[in-house]
Amino acid sequence: MSPKYQRVYLTAMGYELGPEVVTSDELEERLAPVYKRLNLQAGQLEAWTGISERRWWQKDARLSQGAAAAAGKALAKAGVKAADVGVLIYAGVCRENFEPATACAVADALGVRNAVSVYDLSNACLGVLNGMIDIANRIELGQIRAGIVVSCETSREINEIAISNLLHGAGMDQFAEALATFTGGSGAVAMLLTDGSFPGEKGHRLLGAVSQVAPEHHALCRWGLETSSEGMQSQYMATDSVSVLKYGVLLGQKTWQIFLAEMGWTAANLERVICHQVGSGHQDAILKTLGIPKEKDFTTFRFLGNMGTAALPVTAAIAEERGVLKRGQKVAFLGIGSGLTCLMMGLEW
Repeated sequence: MSPKYQRVYLTAMGYELGPEVVTSDELEERLAPVYKRLNLQAGQLEAWTGISERRWWQKDARLSQGAAAAAGKALAKAGVKAADVGVLIYAGVCRENFEPATACAVADALGVRNAVSVYDLSNACLGVLNGMIDIANRIELGQIRAGIVVSCETSREINEIAISNLLHGAGMDQFAEALATFTGGSGAVAMLLTDGSFPGEKGHRLLGAVSQVAPEHHALCRWGLETSSEGMQSQYMATDSVSVLKYGVLLGQKTWQIFLAEMGWTAANLERVICHQVGSGHQDAILKTLGIPKEKDFTTFRFLGNMGTAALPVTAAIAEERGVLKRGQKVAFLGIGSGLTCLMMGLEW
């Protein structure tokens, strides 16, 4: 896949962060009996991941409310009305129901009605980027003037479950599988794409994207439901972090070469990159492999953790707020997700 666009703009971004700050030290305090049993030293969680804190939603928070709040900010920023939205996609890993689509609750909250496509899209941490491509294709074909992709991710529940499981006697193998779980953060995001025909600033031109997959590695990172011997269902998450990093970087390297060729760019004339936010080990490995200087990257994982589908776009929104992303710059969104799937997107800011 290597679409090129002439009339698609990322016009506005909006985001919400979980209000409860949870430090790595706090998680380790709760895991103290596990650390003692496994002979682990305090401070290892931050040392391994580079993450000092992350956010949680309050216990009664609804995913659609967080997504709608982020979408409301993006629409208000652009001066685009809900009636102008031709498609609304909810692209989070976390969803409120098996059915109906969480996108329906978001659409209802925003007042999106009538002849509009409203649906959920799921592809691990790349859901929002995939949603942007779906909307961009519709805009480029002249089917719609504007579309919005939203997501709201929560790590509170899966973290609580992982802590409980480890406290009940799990060994080092189970702790290693759960390590990636504790990098999780909570946040919501909205990306509004338009054809540039609305009053005001058009935004940032979406130039193109490429995707490569390595589905033979789909079992390396899994999050879902499992059934106990008593017939009870509960969430589980298990990640082979070493293998995900190894094969993810290889896939990223392959995609990077194709991406640069398709965009007609070089690593030297690319001014800024926003990567999926996993942790310090992933950042160091991917930047070194792709030959990208660290000063061209912008990160949020140290204080927000890995917010799944919201991680990269929220980081982009914060980078724009802080003036890191500047008009006219060549900017790349670099996403790698479980599956394994890699999607790289080029924009002119």
